[in-house]
Amino acid sequence: MGLLSAASDYFPFLLPRQAPKYVTEDGKRVYGMVAEFGAVPAVYHAAKKVRDAGYTRWDVHSPFPIHGIDDAMGMKRSKLPFIAGGAALMGVVCAVLLQYYTNAWDYQFVVQGKPYGAWEPFVPVTFELGVLFTAFACLLGMMALNGLPRFHHPLLAYERFAKTSDDRFMIAIEADDPIFDAERTRALLESIGGTDIALVEDD
Repeated sequence: MGLLSAASDYFPFLLPRQAPKYVTEDGKRVYGMVAEFGAVPAVYHAAKKVRDAGYTRWDVHSPFPIHGIDDAMGMKRSKLPFIAGGAALMGVVCAVLLQYYTNAWDYQFVVQGKPYGAWEPFVPVTFELGVLFTAFACLLGMMALNGLPRFHHPLLAYERFAKTSDDRFMIAIEADDPIFDAERTRALLESIGGTDIALVEDD
């Protein structure tokens, strides 16, 4: 999914959405296909089979965390540590450059009897600015990677989805997945033990 397509999902009032890949008989956009599972082992092994089938835009929904489900889904490591590290480095560089320019060039001032531009007095501000940049980057990066804030999600309008906060497990495969096909995807979900398989509209 391109950047503009992803942005249009979160801000449809600002950006026009691309033409849907699949529509229902009523002409409504299809979000994807969902299937329910009644137990942790069932959804765990089903996730492995969906992963092995080559799907890349799908998710598992559960009333509680499932140990090892990220490996079963083939999820890669989060990019958030790289975002945090880059932000920390940027904060340190900005703090040092700002203080050096201020103390050694623009307004020379003796601090602790050190020469102009000495690094020792820079340590507290450098540390604090590094932490500040990292904290904001972690928050904003986490929200961006999770697709938040999002004002609407099609699954929330699907009545049976509420069961995933109680006693059911669900796999949802998005219609935007490159290999999504309504018939083949339904056949896969049936073969791995999914029940109450349904297309979910995205209106």
